[in-house]
This record gives sequence, structure tokens and C-alpha cells, in this order.
Amino acid sequence: MDMTLLLTMGAVLLAIGAFAGVLAGLLGVGGGIILVPGFYYTFAALGFDSPELMRLCLATSLATIIVTSIRSVMAHNKRGAVAWDVLKGWAPGIAIGAILGVLLVAQLRTAVLQIIFGGLAIFVGTYMTFGRAHWSLGDRMPTGPLRWMLSPLVGFLSVLMGIGGGSFGVPVMTLYGMAIHRAVATAAGFGVLIAVPSVAGFLLTPMEFAPPFTVGSVNLVAFGLVIAMTLITAPLGASLAHRTDPARLKRVFGVFLILVALNMLRKAII
Repeated sequence: MDMTLLLTMGAVLLAIGAFAGVLAGLLGVGGGIILVPGFYYTFAALGFDSPELMRLCLATSLATIIVTSIRSVMAHNKRGAVAWDVLKGWAPGIAIGAILGVLLVAQLRTAVLQIIFGGLAIFVGTYMTFGRAHWSLGDRMPTGPLRWMLSPLVGFLSVLMGIGGGSFGVPVMTLYGMAIHRAVATAAGFGVLIAVPSVAGFLLTPMEFAPPFTVGSVNLVAFGLVIAMTLITAPLGASLAHRTDPARLKRVFGVFLILVALNMLRKAII
């Protein structure tokens, strides 16, 4: 094994983890939306580009979300902010959607997954840039058939992007009348429901050409280094959030995310 390659990979992954942690604390978005393109460009530059590379990026990102989401739920629960009734009601559908996402990702090549990620990231970035707090679809969370339509969709789309429940869960909950702080807290629980079943599936999905220390489709080096850095830097991002305008930051990040998505689409198509 090339030690120089391993050290280079480690240094870049530490930087990506630090950046993702700051953004997660600063904007309340999951680090996965940064980790997936970060992992892709890192491993591709190190010579591990393959038709399966995007699957590794999605799977490893979701593995980090297990740890960060559990930590986040515990912190929010101490403040009584988690809507456990919503979490329990939406749990089966979200888990089913996540499993369906794994089954689809396992069948798709990197270029197709890049196009899917890019398209969904443009949607998320556009909502972050132009979304308004007063937008509403209802005054309470859906139940019955509508919940059974929306909950698997949240899990399914999140796996296709390698992210937790924040990017899709928070907009859904706020559009249906939930206060933003409660929506963010509850979406952390969505992240656990998405990540645990999907990572279990990805651990059983081997790759033919993978970086060192990869089990199934999850790279353990990336997982460990990113977790270490996000646990350190997320509190820094949270403290910065209290001294800045979060609405303006979300719009700036939305534009940044759109640019990242467009570059991902360019690489997939050209």
C-alpha cells in the first residue's frame, strides 16, 4: 500500500470533514450535501474513479450521518425540541424509502448517480436561495395516505443524494406549519432512520475497485476522519451562526450548492 497516497487521502478528508462540520453547525444543513462531492473529487483525483465511485461516496456519507444525527437528536431532545409523534409516524415510510434507494443506487453507474445528485442538489439549492418562511401547504403535518406518499419519498431521495433528513425533511415540515427549530430537531431523527438501514445495505454491497479500507461500499478511512473533524468543527459553526445572518448565509450556500451541482452534471455529461 502506498503510504504517500494514504497520507494525502487522509489530509484531504480531514479538510473536507472540517468544512462540512462548520457548514452543518452554521446553516443547520447536513454535512452530506458537501461530503458527497468532496468524496467524489478526492477519490477521483487519487486515481479511484470508476463506474462505482458515486456509490461509495453516497454510502460513506450516509455512514457519517448515523453518528452525527444521533448526536444531534440527543442534543435537541435535551431542549425538548424533537417532535417524537411525527418521528414515530413517519419512521416506517422513511425507512422503506431508504431501502428502496439503496436497491436503486446499487444498480446505477457513477454518471447516472452524478446526474441524479446534480438535479436534486439544484432543487435543494434553489429552495435555499429563494424559499421564504411564510410559504405554506397546511397548518399541520400530513397523516394517512399523504404521509405514506411523502415519508418514503424523503427517505428515497435522501439516499440518492447521500444526505440525512434535513434538506428534504425540514422544508416539508415547515411548509406544513412546524416551527423551524422543531423541524430541524425532528429532521435529525429522520437522518437516523435514513442512514441506518441504507448503510446496512451498502455494507453488503461490495465494489470491484475501491480505495484502501473499504467494507462493502463504505470507506472506513473517510468515515473515521470525517466524523472526528465534524465533531470538532460543528460547535464552531454553531457559535458562528449566532453572530451572522442565517438567512443571508443560506442564500449564499444555496448559490454555492447550485454551482457544485452544475459542475457535477458537467462531469457526468461531458
